[in-house]
This record gives sequence, C-alpha cells and structure tokens, in this order.
Amino acid sequence: MFNQPIRSIQDFLLSTYFADGLRITFGVLCPSLVLAQFGMLQYGMTLSLGALCVSVVDSPGPIIHRRNAMLITTSLITLISILVGLTNANVYFTAIVLVVSSFIFSMFFLYGLRAASIGTASLLVMVLSIDDIRPWNEVLLYAVLIFAGSIWYTLLSYLFYRLRPYRLVQQTLSDSILEVSSFLRAKAKFYHQNTDYDKNYAELLKLQIRVHEKQDAVREVLFKTREIVRESTPEGRFLLLVFVDMVDLFEQVMSTYYNYKQLHDQFDPSGILSHYESVIDKIADELDDISFSLKTGGTPTLPSSLVDDVNKLKTEITALEANNTDGKYNTLGIIALKNIEVNIENILSRIKTINGYFNKSEKKNLKPRHIDVEKFVTRQNIDSGLLIENLTFSSSTFRHSLRVAIVMLIGFVVAKTLNFSHSYWILLTILVISKPGFSLAKERNYQRLIGTIAGAFFGMGVLVYVHDKNTLFVILLICMIGCYSFQRKNYVVSVLFMTPYILILFDFLGIGGLSVARERIYDTLIGSGIALIASYSLFPNWEHEKLKEALIDALIADLKYFEQVSLFYSESAGDFTSYKVARKEVYVTSANLASLFQRMFSEPKSKQLMMTELHQFTALNHQLSSYIATLSLYNKEHSFIVSNFEELKPLAQNTVYLLKLAAETLQKNTGTIQNVPLIRRTIDEQHIPATEIVVAEQFDLIQKVAYDIYKLSEKIII
Repeated sequence: MFNQPIRSIQDFLLSTYFADGLRITFGVLCPSLVLAQFGMLQYGMTLSLGALCVSVVDSPGPIIHRRNAMLITTSLITLISILVGLTNANVYFTAIVLVVSSFIFSMFFLYGLRAASIGTASLLVMVLSIDDIRPWNEVLLYAVLIFAGSIWYTLLSYLFYRLRPYRLVQQTLSDSILEVSSFLRAKAKFYHQNTDYDKNYAELLKLQIRVHEKQDAVREVLFKTREIVRESTPEGRFLLLVFVDMVDLFEQVMSTYYNYKQLHDQFDPSGILSHYESVIDKIADELDDISFSLKTGGTPTLPSSLVDDVNKLKTEITALEANNTDGKYNTLGIIALKNIEVNIENILSRIKTINGYFNKSEKKNLKPRHIDVEKFVTRQNIDSGLLIENLTFSSSTFRHSLRVAIVMLIGFVVAKTLNFSHSYWILLTILVISKPGFSLAKERNYQRLIGTIAGAFFGMGVLVYVHDKNTLFVILLICMIGCYSFQRKNYVVSVLFMTPYILILFDFLGIGGLSVARERIYDTLIGSGIALIASYSLFPNWEHEKLKEALIDALIADLKYFEQVSLFYSESAGDFTSYKVARKEVYVTSANLASLFQRMFSEPKSKQLMMTELHQFTALNHQLSSYIATLSLYNKEHSFIVSNFEELKPLAQNTVYLLKLAAETLQKNTGTIQNVPLIRRTIDEQHIPATEIVVAEQFDLIQKVAYDIYKLSEKIII
C-alpha cells in the first residue's frame, strides 16, 4: 500500500487536471517561444492569445463537442478581434460594443456550461484587446494571428486525443471512483464511537454532490463517445462494465443507512462497531487501488486479509447472538448488524468482479452489455426559441446577463477614469467573478482576492531575489502549469500561480516591476468590489427562488424510484433500464437539492429561508432514497421475494399517495393540514418466511419516512 501523501501526488500527476495543464501550457507557450527565436515575439504573443482563448472551452467531454466548441470559438474571437480593433479608438463605440457583447454572450448560459465557456472566451479576447489601438491593416493581421493561434491549439488538442482516445474516460472514471471511496469513508465514520452525527451527515451530503458530479462527467464522456457506445473495442467494453458496476456499487453503499445512535447505544461496549469501521475503511482503500490502476494500467488485487476480516465480523455477530441470553441486544439490532455485514460482502464481491475486468487475458473476452445510453444522457439543443422565451425579468439568466452588461460598463468607465496602464484587469476580474447566483459570485470573489494577493507577494519575492533568466523561465513554466492544472480543481491555487506567472512574463517583456504587482492588486480589489456589490444589489438571483422546484423534483424522483423498485416484488420481471434511469434521477435531484442548501448558507441571513425545515427535508430525502435502495437490493442481491404482494400493496399505494400529496402541497403553497393515516401491516408474521418479514418491514419504514416528508411539506411555505 502506497504512503497516502505520495499516492495523492501521483494521482494528481496522472489526473485529467494535470494533463489539461500540460496541454494548455504547451499550446499557449509554444508559438511565443518559436517565433521569439526569429525576432517575432509580438506575433507569437498574439498567436498565444488565440490559443489561450480557445483553450477556455476545451474542458473534458466528448471530443466532437470539444472540437465543435473550439471551432465556433475560433470564428467568434476572430470576428470580435476585428470588431474591437476597428472601434476601440472611439471610447463610446467601444462602450456600446462591450455592453451588447456582454449581454449576448452571458445569455449563452442558457445552453449549458460549454456554451457559457464560449461566451467567456469571446469576452476574454474582447477585454484583452480593448486597449490595443492600431491601424486597420494591422487589425486584420492581428485577427489572422488570433485565428491561426486558435486553429493551432484546436489541432493540438485533437492530436492529443487521437494519440490516446480512451485516456480522458480512464481519468474521469478514476476520479469518480475516488469520490465513491471518499463517500464510503464518510459512511465508516458513523461507526466510530462518540461520533458527531450532524457533522458526518453534512460531510456525506457534500460528498454525495461530488459523486453525482463525477458520475455525470463519466456519463458525458462515456455514453457520448461512439467507439465506446458501440463497444467495438475491448477497452471500450472494459470501461463501460467498470462504470456500470461502480454505479451499482454506489447504490449498495447508499443503502447502508441505519439508526446509528441506536446501534452505538447497544453495541459500543462489545467493540464490534469499530471493527465495522475498520473493514469499511479497508474497502475504501481497495476502491482507491482500482482508481489508481485505471490511470496507471495496473491490475488491482484484493488482499486475503480483508476477506478474513469480513469472516471475523460474521463470527463476532454469531458470538453476540449466541451470548444474548439475557436479552441485552434486541433482535432488530442483531438483524441490522447482519444486514450491514451482508451488504459489505456484496460490495466486496462486486469489487472482486471489477478487479477481474482488469485481467489482461480476460479483458479481450469481456461480453458486451446492452445499455440504452440515450436514456442516461442529457442533450442540449441549440434552440432560438429558448433564447426568446428567456428575454424576460422572470428569467434568472436574463437578469444575470443584464447585470454583467451593466457591471462591465461600470468597470470600463472606472478603468478609463483611473487611467491605469493595465486597466483591462478590472474588466477581467469582473468577467471571471460574475456568476448567475450571488453565492457563486461571492465564493469566486474571495478566491480571486486571496489568490491574487498571495500570488502577488510571491511574485514580487521572486522578482526581487531571482535574477537569473533561466531560473525565472523555469519558475514561469511551473506557474503556468500550476495555473492551468488547478483552474477546474481549485481556483484559489490557480490564481495563486497565475499572478506570479503574469508578473514574471511582464518582466521578460521589459514592462515588469513591483509597480505592476501593486496595480494588479488594486485592479483586482476594484473589480471584485464592483462585481460583488452588483451581485447583491443589481437584479440578484437568490437560491431560495429555485427551492420549490428543487424540492418537488426530488419528491417526484423518489416517487418514480419507489414505483420501479415496487415492481420487482409485484411482477415476475422488472424493467431494469427504467429502474436505473429512475435511480439516476434520484441521485441527480438529491445532489441538486443538497448543493442548493449549501449555497444558501453563503447568502445573507435575510435570504436564508426555511433553513431548519430544508435541513430536515434533505435528511429525510437521503433517508428515503437509502431505504428504497435497500429494498431494491433485497430483491436484486438477496433474491428476496413476496409470495402475496396484495398484502403489501396498501402500504406501497399509501407511500405513493403521501409523496404525491407532499409534492402537491409544496406546489400549491397552501400549508393546510390534512389528516392522512398510516397504513398498518396486516401480515401474519408467524406463518411467513423471515425474508418476507424483512421486506414488509422495509416497505413500512419507507411509508413512515414518506409520511414524515408529507408532514414537513405542510410547514414549508415558499
């Protein structure tokens, strides 16, 4: 087993983040270095600017989407560089172009994040060219060089992809498995003696969001890559099978939700719960090994000691049960321990299966698994009707676009008034900080300020104490790679690297000095202040505006998930595709709700509506989806069946009714109280198998949680 810090460093160096950093650094730096050898550094810098702008849209995803986005960006930034070059001599024309462009390109958010990045890249070239006044013939040359730099980077990115077409999928899948591993470790903490349940649960919600984001990223690159969807190669089949099994494994992890306080009250003196924690942590280590093997091409192996530890758990449970003559432990507690242990065995069995896929001799013989991928991916059509529909103040994107246009104008006026030598930094700061929601803008604001100030002091230190040009170039190279590697992973670190990179670059160009560092800090402070004040006071978007929709979406997803799982017991064969689509929607809506809840915490107190009720709702929603996942695993993994589902049908129907009623109550916003009874079980438990009793109890638990959600929905008035 690798030392953890060393493994973390290795994992980062093999990640898509570092690969992106190397590719962008090479693509941006290469034109300037080559042309500098021929005394044409100025042309090289313009080529590098084109490469830099188009790299903004080159985020992970299907190669066809990346390619199309880069080509569209190339066209747009070329046209904008001509437009700005021909109008920037007149400050009034420039202001008009800036305002109109800021509004139009900010509306690109309607069409998803990649479209939004096209808008950002277009505004970036505008901001960086706004003070560059030159004759019209030089403007055309400048535009040609921007175009050439963009095409250079696009070809470079496509070449990197063709050399290793599966690398991005391997890296993205590896990252998603790491998040599942972290989620499992957070689950293990619930078995720790004297654990903080609220803190653990808050961490679990954060990790659930990250697991969803990573799994969604895998679906994006996996299901939209033709070679993999067709399963035409062994590697494509291998990656598809690993991902499908990892999603099923995550469902098993999600299903282990119990009343941990009661477990601790009963079993802490026995010490068995600490053994559960240890085993679960070791299983998380095995997931780390699978993740690492995906990036290195290695073959993970399951240590026999882990299997022995699980067997010891079984022995301990048997001993507890045998010695329970005085009734110290109640039956439900023992059953819970057994269920958790069985679930651990199932997770271990799935890990063994996934490890088997890595066997090089077996990989060639992997059988394809039919998946209707169209049901698992979301496609964004470029519809002009959507744009027209959102040209209203009720649209959050419209308000955001209008705010960006006004704030960019204010920044432009301030920059011209102050007459700084690099006043475009104010506009640049406003551009990167302005986000649709207040919480996101506030977070990005703090990150930008901290990174810029810390980076400026580091950069000044380098310029004061390092004078050797070769050493400075090495530091510049490290800062470039760091900046571009962390821009999607940790924005503070990215900006921390970016600032010394810019200062050293300016020093190489002969326009550096400590005054540039001071000006960058001033410009960042001014731009941050303008952007933050505007996000609060100018057509703000608050998270509570999306709260009702998020709550209702979560309830509808839970309802459909429960209906699909119920079919496993009421019909001879369930529809697994519909079941998996419903399961995915639960993960998506739960993560969206938890993410919204977290963002509300960063908003002003006056905007944090129904926080106590929302916290209770997210907790109950997580509990409900976990209970439904457990019910599904009873059938899928343990083959539990119900001989007469008609006896359980009233419970299932009442659960559906309660969830529908909760959604209607939230939608109508009435807050009226209805007396909805719980349906009691009418099963004669003495004459049916124990497995049927377990299933019946699970249906009962789900109904009770649905009832609690309904009663809570009556209190939520939005």
